[in-house]
Amino acid sequence: MAASHLNPASGSNGATPTAPKPQPQLRFQEKETEQYHICFGGPGVSRGDERRFALGVLDSIFGGSTSSRLFKEIREKRGLAYSVGSYSEQYVDCGAVAMYVGTREDNVAEACEIIGRELTSLRDEGVTAEELERAKEHLKGRMVLSLESTGARMSRIARSLLFDVPLLSIDELLARIDAVDADDVAALAQEFYDPAGLSAACIGPSADCFRTATAAVSEALVA
Repeated sequence: MAASHLNPASGSNGATPTAPKPQPQLRFQEKETEQYHICFGGPGVSRGDERRFALGVLDSIFGGSTSSRLFKEIREKRGLAYSVGSYSEQYVDCGAVAMYVGTREDNVAEACEIIGRELTSLRDEGVTAEELERAKEHLKGRMVLSLESTGARMSRIARSLLFDVPLLSIDELLARIDAVDADDVAALAQEFYDPAGLSAACIGPSADCFRTATAAVSEALVA
């Protein structure tokens, strides 16, 4: 079967899908759980966007690694949560950025306050040279290790074929990451890590607790 028949990146009329422009929303699902499971998220970049490499570096700095800001501030320094971090996803027409924390009710407010503070710091103050270098090395190491798996290598080739994304060699991938600079990261932080553009969702016992804590990240969500 020809690649064009497998490629979902275009509709039946050959048009490229238009990225949705969602409005920030607040969602809560009441459930008697020991912890509150909270996620903030918003739009990101598509899988063909060259900025995905810079976004990977930014995510590693913010919450995507054990040396990230969220991990150190929420888990290591204060012990507010065992599971905390951020991640990004890339799809055909757009992507997503997200951050998650799972914690007890008495820690919800402080954990969300730290997320809000770190989002503001990330956008207002940028990242340090040390953070940038560490994140790039982390991302490159993780990428090289993942390619040691036959399944991972085949999946990467299949995604490239199915979604019409250039299949880059490992050297090309590493070069893309090395080329990321502080300005690239700052631009993405301004665009995608704006608290006013994030939605929030939670599973937990009390909607009031969640709503009150969410205001520390984005007052617009609970207005």
